[in-house]
Amino acid sequence: MPGSSASPADLAALAARIDELAATPPGEPLPPEAADRVSALLSLLEAGTIRAAERGADGTWKAHPWVKRGILLAFRAGKVVEMSTDTDTLRFIDKHTIPPRAFSVGDGVRIVPGGSSIRRGTYVAAGVVCMPPMFVNAGAWVGSGTMIDSHALVGSCAQIGERVHLSAAAQVGGVLEPVNAAPVVIEDDVVVGGNCGIYEGTVVRARAVLAAGTVLTRGTPVFDLVRQQVIRGSAEAPLEIPEGAVVVPGARAVTSPWGREQGLSLQTPVIVKYRDARTDLSTALESWLR
Repeated sequence: MPGSSASPADLAALAARIDELAATPPGEPLPPEAADRVSALLSLLEAGTIRAAERGADGTWKAHPWVKRGILLAFRAGKVVEMSTDTDTLRFIDKHTIPPRAFSVGDGVRIVPGGSSIRRGTYVAAGVVCMPPMFVNAGAWVGSGTMIDSHALVGSCAQIGERVHLSAAAQVGGVLEPVNAAPVVIEDDVVVGGNCGIYEGTVVRARAVLAAGTVLTRGTPVFDLVRQQVIRGSAEAPLEIPEGAVVVPGARAVTSPWGREQGLSLQTPVIVKYRDARTDLSTALESWLR
């Protein structure tokens, strides 16, 4: 059984067996080995040996469906158990296959007291800072030097790069199904402002800045004032925010006669500039916080 490291042959065997177990018809019991296979997968994810999605040489992010099937299998193979201790004021009851992940000082991750939770099967690199309360779900990847601020969420299989700041109450959506769908990706050196929402496989390229309150989904058109173009996702491709773009919440007028008469407008993100020395100065607080 693979541990924190595995050969290509070991990984291929694990992937094949997980696919077989995941194909077990609903209602039919899983064999006892299912929990062991899930545990091996989660250990590999935590070690960074594998990940739920990776960037190809052409810059395209693609999911690894078997990894996502394995995480889904963890829920199916798990038994609901009591996870609280006698000293816990709150009670925690969840599937035994995906408990909170254990950390030690040697992991180099700062988890400030106050109610944060990081689930098993997450990769959290040394140098990550977690401000309470925050949550990272199974299958997520969080790169070195990233800060996850209070009330921020990193969803299932989301990919967060290095030196990213997820500000307070930022929501990075996750995705387990469909298994071939790429999750939300935040590349290196991105600043995500407070109360931002990034969903449905959106890709935010390196060094972009999302101002507070920006919401991005696959169906959200983004208006680029600098390059005078509209950026859209599609059924086949996610919404992609260009490298270094500075995105702010905006609005566009409703053009129907009644909507115009009522003075209505729709929320839409707007790229107002691309990152420069002045923008970098305004985000330089990150190094001091660490």
